[in-house]
Amino acid sequence: MQKTAGIHHISAMVNDAQKTIDFYAGVLGFRLVKKTINFDRPEVYHLYFGNETGQPGTVITFFPWAKQLKGRIGTGQVGVTGYIIPKGSTEFWESRLQKFGIKYESAVRFYERYLKFADPDGLELELIERQEGPMNNWNFGSIQPEYAIKGFGGATLISAQPNKTADVLENILGMECIGDKDGFLRFRSEAEIGNIINIKLTPSVRGLMGAGTVHHIAWRAKDEVDLLRWRSLLLEKGYYPTEVRDRNYFKAIYFHEEGGILFEIATDPPGFSVDEPEAELGKKLMLPSWLESKREELNDILPPVAVRDLEEDKG
Repeated sequence: MQKTAGIHHISAMVNDAQKTIDFYAGVLGFRLVKKTINFDRPEVYHLYFGNETGQPGTVITFFPWAKQLKGRIGTGQVGVTGYIIPKGSTEFWESRLQKFGIKYESAVRFYERYLKFADPDGLELELIERQEGPMNNWNFGSIQPEYAIKGFGGATLISAQPNKTADVLENILGMECIGDKDGFLRFRSEAEIGNIINIKLTPSVRGLMGAGTVHHIAWRAKDEVDLLRWRSLLLEKGYYPTEVRDRNYFKAIYFHEEGGILFEIATDPPGFSVDEPEAELGKKLMLPSWLESKREELNDILPPVAVRDLEEDKG
């Protein structure tokens, strides 16, 4: 049976590009690994944040569009995005969140303690200490590798049909069901990061797409051959995956599972250094070849943005 290694990336909707960079790079210490545009709407940035190289399982991406309405987290969406922090680093993160005036609370799920908080647009986030996962060697501000977020711990899915979503995770994506507790069904993949998926079993309001919500969650395929096998399997199982789409940094297919959540399956290669050196990741606006002729026009439309040290982190 085919098995995904786990989460490849998660993509979300937000209003303000600079505010998003300040939060994910400036507060949480992610590296901005790619500054490009939404290939389907080139007047909107597509910003990618991850560890030092943007490895699969570490990357969250954003479509910042000032004109979009506020969304509502609910069924048919990823409800919570979780991140792994190194063992012994919870106190550091509590102190850092306090320093930036970010409200948080502690919670326990499946015997693990989480710090729960939200980003400026209302996306729900969690930090959880776990031993697994390689260290993130990207330093920013006062965040040294011994405290740096390693990558995704997992995600909580809010499905309109939890049992149907569970069936996709187990019987199509090849994840293992490892628990049923406190109103959540838990699955695990084989990777060290991006490997824990919770399905919320209790009722929820219907999700509305907009700022502060997740657009889709992507699962890992080893390569393009593997991706085509996934596509054949989905067709065989009665789903309607898209054709393979070239996203420059990976190739992907998309489909809606029966709980209403948009799933993507994306290849691990070629990665983010395919069009710029690893040392320069995220510094320049990168465009696909078919839009390069519109660079000047897009530079005039897109707001200027930069990764910057925040006042709270100085001194």
